[in-house]
Amino acid sequence: MSSLRERMNRLRSSAAGSASSTGEAIGSAGQQASKVPDLEVSLDTTLEGNKEGADIEAGAEQLPESWLAMGVKLQTNEVGTFLLREVKYPAAHQHGIHRLSELEEASKGLSAFHGEKIGAEHLLILDLETTGLGVGTGNVPFMVGIAYWQGQQFIVEQALIRHPAEERAMLAYLKEKLTAYRYLVTYNGRTFDWPVMLNRFILNGFGSKVWAPLHLDFLHPARSVWRNTLASCRLSHVEEERLGIERVDDVPGSLAPQLYFQYLADQNPEPLEGVYRHNEIDMLSLASLAIRFGHLLNGEAGCGPLPMPEEPEEIVRTGLWLEKMGQAEKAERLFAVAEQLPGMTLNALLLLAARDKKAGNWRRAVLLWQKAVMLPHKFGASDDSAFIELAMYYEHKLKDYDSALLYADEALQMALSHPLRGRQTAKQRAELAELRKRSLRLQGKIGRKLGNHGT
Repeated sequence: MSSLRERMNRLRSSAAGSASSTGEAIGSAGQQASKVPDLEVSLDTTLEGNKEGADIEAGAEQLPESWLAMGVKLQTNEVGTFLLREVKYPAAHQHGIHRLSELEEASKGLSAFHGEKIGAEHLLILDLETTGLGVGTGNVPFMVGIAYWQGQQFIVEQALIRHPAEERAMLAYLKEKLTAYRYLVTYNGRTFDWPVMLNRFILNGFGSKVWAPLHLDFLHPARSVWRNTLASCRLSHVEEERLGIERVDDVPGSLAPQLYFQYLADQNPEPLEGVYRHNEIDMLSLASLAIRFGHLLNGEAGCGPLPMPEEPEEIVRTGLWLEKMGQAEKAERLFAVAEQLPGMTLNALLLLAARDKKAGNWRRAVLLWQKAVMLPHKFGASDDSAFIELAMYYEHKLKDYDSALLYADEALQMALSHPLRGRQTAKQRAELAELRKRSLRLQGKIGRKLGNHGT
C-alpha cells in the first residue's frame, strides 16, 4: 500500500506544474458557494476527533484544516479510508416552493411507479460527480452523493476519494448504505448514475448483484410533463422554472471534473467546496421533484403547495402522464380544467384529441379538432393534423364525403404553401403524396355517389 501511495505522490508532484491560472480562477469561483443557515454539518473540529478510527499504515492521519472547514472527515473501514461529508437538514427546511417535510405525504403517491407502498424512509437519492461523461470503465465517480430521510431530518452524505486507492473503501461503505433502501431516486440515473456505479462495484470485486432497487428516474416524467413547455429538461432548468429554486454562485456540473483534476495536481481542496455544494443542491432538488410528482399522483395539482400549471399544454401533458401512471380520474380533472381555459394552444388541443380518439371518445375528439382548425394559422407554418383527422372522421365514420373533401383539400393547400416545400424530407414528400391521393379518392367517391343518384 505504501509503495502505491508513494507512486501516487510522485504523479501528483509531476502534475502540479500543470495547474494553470485559469484553474485557479475556477477554484476561486467555487469558494464563493453560498452557505445554508439552518443545517447541521457533521464535523470533527478537534485533532482528537479526527484521529478516532483513522489509523492507517503510516500512523494516525490528520486531515488539513482546508478539508475540516468544509465539514469533511476521514472515514475508515476494514478496506481503507476515504473522505465523507455529512449535512443534516431539518424537516422544516424550505427548498424552493417546497418544504422537505412534504416528502412524507408526497412519497405515498410515488407508489404508482411500481405498485408498491412507498414511505419517505424507503427512498435513497443518488447523484454522482464523475471524471467523464460515459458509462464505461474509464469513468470514475470521484464524489458519490446520497441522501435519505431519517426521523425528521433529511441527511446528505458525500463520499470523495483523494486517489484511486480509496475507491474500494468508499464502495464498501456505500454497499452497506444502499442495501438498506428499497427505492433509488435519480435524474437520468437509469442510463448514467446507476450503470456507472454498477461498473465500479464489479471492477472492484463486489460483483454485479450488490443491490437491486426499484428505480425512480425523474428525468422521464419530467420530459413527459415539460417536454414542450420548458426550453430544457435539465435538472437545473426544471428546478428554476418549476420548483422555485435559484442557485447562487453555482459551479456547473460540467466543471466538476476539471476542478477535481486541479485538486489532484496541486492538492488544494478548496475549489472542491463548490463541487460539494453543487452536488448537495442536486440532491435537495431531487427531493423536491419527488415531492412534486408525489403531490401530482396524490391528485393535489392546484391544491396546497402545488399550483395548477398556467399553460394549457402542460396541464394536458400532466394529465396524460397521470393517466399513464394509472390515475385516470385525476387525469380527467386536469383535462376538464384545460378545456375551459381560453388560451388552449394547437398542441394542447391535438394532444387531448389524440387521447380521446384512442379512448374511443369521438364526440370530444371531433370538438377539439374543430377548435384546432378555427385557430389562427400562420402562413405555411401550421400543423395540418386536425384537418386530416377531420377528413378521416367524415370519410370513414359519417360517410360525408363532401365535408371530408373540404378538410382534405385544406390540408393539401397548407402543405403546398409551406415555405420549405422545395427542401422537404422524404417523409414530408410521402405525406404530400398521401394528401393528393386522399383528395382524389374523395373526389371519386363523390362522383360515384352523384352518378348513383342520377340513375
